[in-house]
Amino acid sequence: MPANALALVLAAALLHAFWNFAAKKAGGNHHFALASALTVSVIWLPVVWVVGWDVVAAFDAKIWAVLLATAILHLLYFNALLTGYRVADLSVVYPIARGSAPAMSAIAALLLLDEHLGLRGSLGLLAVVLGIVLIAAGPGLWRRSVGEAQRRRKLGLLWGGLIGVLIAGYTVVDGYAIKVLLISPLLLDYFSNLLRVPFMLPALWRDPEGFAGALRLQWRYVLLVAVCSPLAYILVLYAMQLAPLSRVAPTREVSMLFAALLGGTLLKEGERGWRLAGAACIAAGVIGLTL
Repeated sequence: MPANALALVLAAALLHAFWNFAAKKAGGNHHFALASALTVSVIWLPVVWVVGWDVVAAFDAKIWAVLLATAILHLLYFNALLTGYRVADLSVVYPIARGSAPAMSAIAALLLLDEHLGLRGSLGLLAVVLGIVLIAAGPGLWRRSVGEAQRRRKLGLLWGGLIGVLIAGYTVVDGYAIKVLLISPLLLDYFSNLLRVPFMLPALWRDPEGFAGALRLQWRYVLLVAVCSPLAYILVLYAMQLAPLSRVAPTREVSMLFAALLGGTLLKEGERGWRLAGAACIAAGVIGLTL
């Protein structure tokens, strides 16, 4: 992986961990998802207008179909993410989601985009996934005890796995969009937000008071997500233009290092030994992927 692509991925990883922490703190639902999409559509419009609006008129039916597909996948992903954060812990949902996704993304890239990992890339991918599982699980995953903590951990595994499938899905679709259709990453991310808004408007019409109340309580987190989430993903999409998807997708999971730091410091999460071991695996995996 080129150094400039690696720098983009690392910056994106930090932003990604930060906005996921904000989403967890918000405890939002579908109203939070709609507010975030609307805010993205407004605050990023000037950038899109200046940088790339003139090419939108040239979009054909195939491009609009891909944009609609990624909008639906991102909508399902974000709502599943919010649900997972409401019913389970960040330190379980986030790692399982981010750990299962790169494996599926890399396999799909190998099968559909004719990319190749090689021995070091394959070992690096395995190390990244193993490190994330260690951070997520620790000894608590294998205990047979029952209780609220264990129930939340199991729900975290289920929702994390579902989120991972959706991440793999939109990663492959978006990789196809920017590599094959040559859609600008900025326009891809913007329209994937804008096109999901109509699907969420019926919920606003049914419960406008609930939306207004949620916005009053969560507007700071909405703003953080609306700024950091598109910026993080745009950086990843640009990195995909510079390096193979099968390298970029797993390498961005160094966000787990930042998420572990945020969770341990601000959420007072334990099992630090397991998380340090997982961080070491992730670091080794990134070295293997970038060599």
